[in-house]
Amino acid sequence: MLADVLGSRALRARTISAVHTTPQVPIDMDAVFPQLRALAQTTTRLHPRKGSPSEEQSSVGGPLLWPVSEPWPTCDGSGLDDHPGEVGVPLVPVLQLFADDVPELPFPKGSDVLQVLWCPFDHDPWSAPLPRVRWRRRSAIGPRLATMPEPHEDAEAWYVPDPCVVDPERVVEYPSYDLPREVWSQIQEAARRVEADHGWEYDTDLAVAPGIKAGGYPGWTQSPDWPVCPCGSRMEHLLTIATWEFSRGDEQRWIPLEDRPAMIGWGFDSPDDDPWRSLQNPTGLMLGDAGGIYLFVCTACPERPYDHRFDCS
Repeated sequence: MLADVLGSRALRARTISAVHTTPQVPIDMDAVFPQLRALAQTTTRLHPRKGSPSEEQSSVGGPLLWPVSEPWPTCDGSGLDDHPGEVGVPLVPVLQLFADDVPELPFPKGSDVLQVLWCPFDHDPWSAPLPRVRWRRRSAIGPRLATMPEPHEDAEAWYVPDPCVVDPERVVEYPSYDLPREVWSQIQEAARRVEADHGWEYDTDLAVAPGIKAGGYPGWTQSPDWPVCPCGSRMEHLLTIATWEFSRGDEQRWIPLEDRPAMIGWGFDSPDDDPWRSLQNPTGLMLGDAGGIYLFVCTACPERPYDHRFDCS
């Protein structure tokens, strides 16, 4: 399973910008919610922060390790929403992950680099960017492209992520909208007690981790919509590309401990250069109404077919 953790491995020092630590919950989850044990999954929070990553690093919005012999991908016009003249615009780099940093990803045999690009214009059926996935083997890339194409001059600025370094952190999460109704009926009283005693809400503080992450559960705001591969297997959640790293300034759980001093006195009426804004939205993305794009992959198929969903409030 994609969610299985293969064990903690040392991350390459050149990739890591800082250490970001998600606070621990104040209860023993297995003891308080034994019904959730089988549903627990590990997700890798990427904690993007503005920086200057190189093509040799895992990054969000940074340069990609790209063969000079391979043409840069462009939009083929599939589902372009009100932009028929933008066919052929260069895709923009969204994310690059190396197996050294996120070994839990289901890399196809012989690959160790995952790259995600998308067209920076709205596409049907959700009026959102259309992602494309590349799996590569780093040692087989050969001569590398020195300079990536600039985004199209009319590209939606909110769809072009600012370059960010990443700091992968593994955390355990539990389903929210994917939680079976019968399980919720079994845990809701315990959840009320935890909220009364500690102020921690199940959905916002104990369940699904927000932000840009690999594996785990999608942070649905609408009803779950898991794609099914043509082979008949339900796809697994590969990545979430989210607008915000956390949704509220007073969240108990998801603001890293190291970032909390910068959140003192936060407010949506704070100046644009207030430090908390770059913590909540380091990439500068705005996907719909602060939503996200979820990428899914079929691990039953060796070639790793993928699909995506867009979701926002």
